[in-house]
Amino acid sequence: MDLGLRGKVALVTAASKGMGRACAFGLAAEGARVAMCARNEGDLKTTAEEVRTKTKADVLAVRADVTKAEEVKSLVAQVKQAFGDPDILIANCGGPPRGFFEDFDDDAWHGAVEVSLMSTVRLIREVLPGMRAKRWGRILTIQSVSVKQPLPDLLLSNAVRPGVAGMMKSLALQLGKDNILVNTLCPGKILTDRLLGGLKQSGLSREEYLARQGADVPLGRVGTPEEFASVAVFLASERASYVTGVAVQIDGGLVRGLL
Repeated sequence: MDLGLRGKVALVTAASKGMGRACAFGLAAEGARVAMCARNEGDLKTTAEEVRTKTKADVLAVRADVTKAEEVKSLVAQVKQAFGDPDILIANCGGPPRGFFEDFDDDAWHGAVEVSLMSTVRLIREVLPGMRAKRWGRILTIQSVSVKQPLPDLLLSNAVRPGVAGMMKSLALQLGKDNILVNTLCPGKILTDRLLGGLKQSGLSREEYLARQGADVPLGRVGTPEEFASVAVFLASERASYVTGVAVQIDGGLVRGLL
């Protein structure tokens, strides 16, 4: 299937590792021109060179912290200068810290809003005029299954990420007339550094730890970043031209609810 992505300009944030990295690879493999950003310049340059070498795509690497408004503006300006206005945005950022209500003061709450909500708001604000001018766009944000089902030790994520999904749904209603599709991606247990964060403390081998993580997933395992990215790339494509305003679980069936 030709996804219609050849020559499209895609911006993927937090793209040096994990799901962002896999999305950058997937888009580049389909012929998109991919701009990647991350906070760690060394990791970013290494990953960008891997994407460039393996896919032969045009790749731009820009160090940026998307929780900082001025860096978001500079990032998108550099993408425009190199490739033109982005057609596709995959807004990704590290999540709020784990913990329970008593663990967090006001600064932690403000930080969760900056990471999950405001980074997405600012990125959309910068790319939207170009998409409107082209009357074509795909806006995706990577959030969590906590949008659908609260997770036990992720209070901040449970509180803030559903608000991001609400904003995305509202934007889908507003931007449909401009042929700009807006969707939320809700990963479950995906094999990332964040998932592996508890490995050392668990005292288990890597294999035992992953088996335990996947035990409550109906498919019996954790997912890979590439499996996640396959869904993201499809939703970013021309073939997903009648899909907007949805929060899509990529979770192996982890969420039990109907919606």
